[in-house]
Amino acid sequence: MLAMCGVAVLVSGRALQAQQRADIDEDVQMLVSRLDLERYKSTIESLSGFGDRRQGTRRNRDAVDWIEAQLRSYGCSDVERLTYEYVTPRRAARVVVSPPQGTPAPDPFKGPGPGGSTIFGRERRPTVNRDLLAQPDPRIRALNEEDPTDGERQEVYCTKIGSSRPDEMYIVSAHMDGHGVNQATNDNASGTALVMELARIFSSPDVKTERSIRFALWNNEETGLAGATAYVDQRSALQGVEDPPGSGRYPEPRWLGMIQHDMMLFDHGAPGPDGRVSRDQRREADVNIEFQSVAALADDAMKLAFFFKAANEAYATDYPASVGPHMTNTDSTPFMDLVPSLSLRESERGAGIGGGWDPHGHTPSDVFTTYTDDDFRLGLNAAQTSLAAIALLTEAELAR
Repeated sequence: MLAMCGVAVLVSGRALQAQQRADIDEDVQMLVSRLDLERYKSTIESLSGFGDRRQGTRRNRDAVDWIEAQLRSYGCSDVERLTYEYVTPRRAARVVVSPPQGTPAPDPFKGPGPGGSTIFGRERRPTVNRDLLAQPDPRIRALNEEDPTDGERQEVYCTKIGSSRPDEMYIVSAHMDGHGVNQATNDNASGTALVMELARIFSSPDVKTERSIRFALWNNEETGLAGATAYVDQRSALQGVEDPPGSGRYPEPRWLGMIQHDMMLFDHGAPGPDGRVSRDQRREADVNIEFQSVAALADDAMKLAFFFKAANEAYATDYPASVGPHMTNTDSTPFMDLVPSLSLRESERGAGIGGGWDPHGHTPSDVFTTYTDDDFRLGLNAAQTSLAAIALLTEAELAR
């Protein structure tokens, strides 16, 4: 029994046994086996084809349309959009603008500066490239020419409806927007493709879950989590309300957990003394499962994080998982005081990504060709981790 939000949420006996004894649940193992590296890569490549998918642009809207069409093709139920307005805040964005136009692109493996202290983020300055000419690929430059305008925004989600507990739900999510005059391949086509692959597998007609699962692809993450915040503002009060009464339909089932996926591919280690990051995925690479220790529901989130770690140990094929208490700067933040919330990513947000471990974020080098199969396999292992944990938590079964 896993306590969440003060409510005892029963996990099936077979799920608890699998966690406690590291047994393999045959149905969960079969579901995990349906994840495929080449298919995962193909979805990332398709998303990369829209450019950086910066919010407020045609390329962003086209990507939302494509994601919706894919979810419908999977047979995912109740494909919907959430609409909200976005206006750029008057105060300046907290970014360092790129060098003057025409400045040669920096070495993508060069970190933020010399010295080992950068692994803890003490010298990291957040940067976002805005210079089209810093992107060396003319095709990618052309994709990203349009600047954003304020106005209406949309984000898409769909739902696997639970067979016996449709009024209870886990949210599995990623943000689909990016920026940097690139293809936003790692940040965050990698997480978007992961969520889409889980939606495809759970939507198969031979899969039954007792509880519901919502697959959400947020917009406007790069502008300060605006899309996820809009979802919380519009839908949190609707939780568990049967509409219409007596119909057995719950447009917003009660939230049991929220799991965000943000930057899944690149764990090449800390910058060396010269500030450079290795070109190869490190042998010690792992999937980071983070909760926020100061959240109102930190204890329940921590229990959920270790449940995911146990799922990784039982079902992931290549990379282990680690648990950390510093979840930040991601779309799970607006949820963390309302429901146990996690973020899965390539390395810890504060000490790793904040310390310059990933030199490609928001730069011209975050493109599909930057990454190798070792990188894509790390993302696939995160997908295996989340799929297995969610399958256990929702008591997923395959038709015989």
